[in-house]
Amino acid sequence: MHMMQFYSPSSLLRFCCYCGSAGLETARKKQLVFLGSPPVAASVLDKLFHASRAPDSTFELAAIVTQPPSARHRGKKLMPSPVAQHALDLGFPNNLIFTPERAGEDDAKETGVSLVYTVRALDAGPIIAFEKFQVDDCIKAPELLSILFDRGGKLLIQELTSIFDGFARLTALEQDDSRATLAPKLRVEESWLSFDEDALVVHNKVRAFAGWPGTRTKVQIVHDNEPPQILELKIITTKVYNNQFQGGGNVTFEGGVLIFPCAHGSALEVLEVQLPGKKAVSARAFWNGLRGQRLQKLS
Repeated sequence: MHMMQFYSPSSLLRFCCYCGSAGLETARKKQLVFLGSPPVAASVLDKLFHASRAPDSTFELAAIVTQPPSARHRGKKLMPSPVAQHALDLGFPNNLIFTPERAGEDDAKETGVSLVYTVRALDAGPIIAFEKFQVDDCIKAPELLSILFDRGGKLLIQELTSIFDGFARLTALEQDDSRATLAPKLRVEESWLSFDEDALVVHNKVRAFAGWPGTRTKVQIVHDNEPPQILELKIITTKVYNNQFQGGGNVTFEGGVLIFPCAHGSALEVLEVQLPGKKAVSARAFWNGLRGQRLQKLS
C-alpha cells in the first residue's frame, strides 16, 4: 500500500460540483456552492442551510461565493455582503466564504491526498480512498506539505480496517492511464522565474519549487550617475497582487512587500527573499537596505 500526495489547482466551482459515480463517492452527500449577495439571496441561503442540516438531507453546503466587503454607513467601515453576514450569523465557517473581486476569478484552489495499492508502475495502483479539500492560495509550501501528511495519516487510519479485511480491494477504483500526465524530474535550470508570465503562474512555480531547487531571479539596482548593479535573488514566499498593477516596469514596495510587475497587468507580491550566501530576509528588510535606490526586474 502506498500513500500519494498531489497538488492540482482548479476552480472552486469545479471542486464543489464534483460528484462521484462509483465506489466511495456514491455514499457521500452532494456538495453545493451558493452564489449570491443581496438580502433576498440571504433568505434563500437560510432555507438551504437549514435543509442541509436535516438528517435525511442529500446535500451539504460546501462554500459560499459573494461580493467583497464594501464601505457602508457614515463611518465607511467595510461591511460584509448581506449573504456573507447571514452566513456568519448561522455559524457557517468564515474560511469557506469566498469574496472574489470578479466572479471569474480562480480564487479558491484544491488539493488532496489518496491511498493507492502499490503495483510495478509508479503511482499507478487502484485507488483505495481519496480526499479533496480547499487550501488558501497564500499558504506556504512547507505548511501545505504538513497539511497533506496530516490528512493522509487520518485517511490511512480511517481505511485500515477495510484494507485488512479485503473490502478495500473490492471497492478500489482503477486509475485511468489516459488521463495521467508526465511529471519529469526537476532540473536546477528550471528554477529561474520569468515575470513575462501571469503572476498566478509565477506564484504557483514558487510554491511548487519550494525547498529544492527553489526559485531565483535577477534584479537590477539603479544608482544615479553610476552603472547599474545586478543581483541574484532567491524568491522564498509570494502572493498574487489582488489589483490591476499600474507601476510600470519598476519593482515597487507597498504594504511591506515587493511588487513585481508580470504579464497582462498582473503583479506578484514577494514577501521574503534571500541573497546568495545569506539568510532569508523579509521584503521590508531588503527594501530598507536599498536606501532609496531603484529596483528593476530583468527579462
